[in-house]
Amino acid sequence: MQKKIILLFSFLLVGVFAFAQTAAQRQQQYNLDGKHLALEGYDPVSYFQGKPQKGKSEFTAEQGGVTYRFASKANQEQFKSTPGKYEPAYGGWCAYAMAAKGEKVEIDPLTYKIVDGRLLVFYNAFFNNTLEKWNEMSISEKERLAKADRSWGKFLGK
Repeated sequence: MQKKIILLFSFLLVGVFAFAQTAAQRQQQYNLDGKHLALEGYDPVSYFQGKPQKGKSEFTAEQGGVTYRFASKANQEQFKSTPGKYEPAYGGWCAYAMAAKGEKVEIDPLTYKIVDGRLLVFYNAFFNNTLEKWNEMSISEKERLAKADRSWGKFLGK
């Protein structure tokens, strides 16, 4: 009996440690502010509703060490039910830079596109709108996504 308890405790400890590593990796790789806040505080669910909105500090959810804010309790609950559906692709870094150069580049949270159910965000400052560049790339959107996916996988060690 005692061996079973020790074995169970060991599995739980390993599981907690593995999750902590994942959270630490996500915090290191994702585009976050100093408080582990994603999308500069914008509500990830609101993008899929057609209008990005700033989230409120009273409506938050953490997903693997990354904190998201929401404009409403309903959006918070919707995110909690299927977080993978709403998290930005490429850790919230510029999708164009990830596809074109395999680089992490800051974003403008109001410059975005939903492609195949995925939230892509882009850099847009100093007369450089990378969403426009993304749309003008000579390869298909499917190929752009595949290229960005490969680049992002390298950051994650895949």
